[in-house]
Amino acid sequence: MPRLRDHYNNVINPAMKEQFGYANAMLVPKLEKIVLNMGVGEASQDRKKIDGAVTDMTRISGQKPVVTRAKRAIATYKLRENMVVGCKVTLRRERAYEFLDRLVTIALPRVRDFRGISGKSFDGNGNYAMGLKEQIVFPEIDYDQVDQIRGMDIIICTSAKSDAEAKALLKHFNMPFSN
Repeated sequence: MPRLRDHYNNVINPAMKEQFGYANAMLVPKLEKIVLNMGVGEASQDRKKIDGAVTDMTRISGQKPVVTRAKRAIATYKLRENMVVGCKVTLRRERAYEFLDRLVTIALPRVRDFRGISGKSFDGNGNYAMGLKEQIVFPEIDYDQVDQIRGMDIIICTSAKSDAEAKALLKHFNMPFSN
């Protein structure tokens, strides 16, 4: 069992139950999934660009990503339908807790000029979205083997009904909010 999952079961769950007055432990919000998305717009011109993104995403997440394709043609971006535009991976259960642990303890402190993450990026349904400008903040990525610096989107989905509950849950997970 991952360290963060054990911490949730023994510490966070009782604390959240007391803080929000839930009737039983099953009502306490929990981490459902984490979705990682890496957009690779240059892959529409050069098919080999997606290979580096897939390799980096595989190392970061520990599982093979799905290559995403364009749903419709957009002439402005020289994009035709079904062209490769990025890759994404969905982490659930143990892998989600392990990734969140690595994100909070290792990756975010390695971000240059880091002052905390915004507490305003909740969607109203208890999900949190954030972006990283560089994938090299993760220790799994070898800087010398990176062909290009790419950013990535990280969406943390919880079972919370409101933003306040989700923010409290992420604070218990030691998420470094700036305000």
